[in-house]
Amino acid sequence: MLGKNQSVFDKGILASTKPGKQMIRQKIFKSKGYRLFDKYKTEAEHNFADFASRFAADLHAEIASDNSPSSTLDKFADEVDSDEMNLSASGMSVAQDHLRSLDDLRVRVDRILDSNFVKMTFPVFNALYDGAAAAMSAGTADGGSSNSGSNNKDSHTDDLRRDVVEGHILAIDLSEPMDRIVDKDEDLEFLDDYRLMNPYILRLARKRISRAGDAVLASFEDGFRDARTGQDLDAALKDRPARITEDEMTLSYKKYRAVMGTAGRNMALAQRPLGDVFYLGMAKAAEGVGCGNEIEDSIRDRAVKVPSWPLYYSVLSGSSRVGFEAAGKKGDFYLQEARLAISLLPDEFENAELLEFLFISMDHYNRYWYDQLLRLNAWSDFDASLPGCALEHADGVRAGPDEGLV
Repeated sequence: MLGKNQSVFDKGILASTKPGKQMIRQKIFKSKGYRLFDKYKTEAEHNFADFASRFAADLHAEIASDNSPSSTLDKFADEVDSDEMNLSASGMSVAQDHLRSLDDLRVRVDRILDSNFVKMTFPVFNALYDGAAAAMSAGTADGGSSNSGSNNKDSHTDDLRRDVVEGHILAIDLSEPMDRIVDKDEDLEFLDDYRLMNPYILRLARKRISRAGDAVLASFEDGFRDARTGQDLDAALKDRPARITEDEMTLSYKKYRAVMGTAGRNMALAQRPLGDVFYLGMAKAAEGVGCGNEIEDSIRDRAVKVPSWPLYYSVLSGSSRVGFEAAGKKGDFYLQEARLAISLLPDEFENAELLEFLFISMDHYNRYWYDQLLRLNAWSDFDASLPGCALEHADGVRAGPDEGLV
């Protein structure tokens, strides 16, 4: 698979899970799903360096032409409702000095583009866009009465494809520096530079996406707000890990489904019904992989991630082993819903097999990390990381006060 950590998809590791073995068989027999995936992966690899160069150059031009970067950053921090994204006057001056050089800016762009999420998404978006264009051209997908300004069969140009796909890649890429700023666990020397870059990355994303019309841009803006809602709740839940509810966990997962689901919808230029089918498939796939990512992060930290489905189920059951098992099943449910979207696609949708191959790869990812969890056998460490005595007993008496993670 395309990403900075290739090991999870090495042949030996693929052979360790049932879906991984399916991927190997599809490669050996050159199934249509594998051939389509390989085609779009190769295209993405071939074009990625050019995309990164244009991204850096455009970002440099945006920053250099802004006469009031402090106001721009203030507006961005207000929009995302995060003081973490702001800079002091001295920090602004230093960041501006760092980013005056295009070469230095390119170093920072390359670091935030070195993301599995970004690199693995490129081929998927291109395939969705092409599938939608072919379906609409053939008349097998009803575009409805969209007012996007891009709802006829001649509208799917190469330039529009690039703008829509890259616009959403830039929006996804924005989550990388923002996450690193909040988590403070990576690129510490670049965090102030990332703060200054953030509003201009969002501006570039909006510019590209807007070229597809008002409906596509409006869809993006709705998704961006939903993603921020999920992120904000995610941050708030860290302060009360023992009292997270199922509704709150579902809402926090907007940070996954809003980003990928909205991007999926816009690969069909926000036109129903195909755009809604894409939303369903991509949103549920993202949520499914979110469960696997929570397991991976918990293994890395040797503590149950906060917040996460493993944490929620562990607190309910009083056992991290039970909690992780339930979270693994939750990921399976999400991926089952993602596969449901394939059955809703128009007949002869040309890239359906690629989507099935993609969902198999996600299934492998989740199962691999669950298997690693079982091999680690660190249940005592995971149990010790749970918030202590936070739930009421069956008789309604609380065992003790809320506590943070130990």
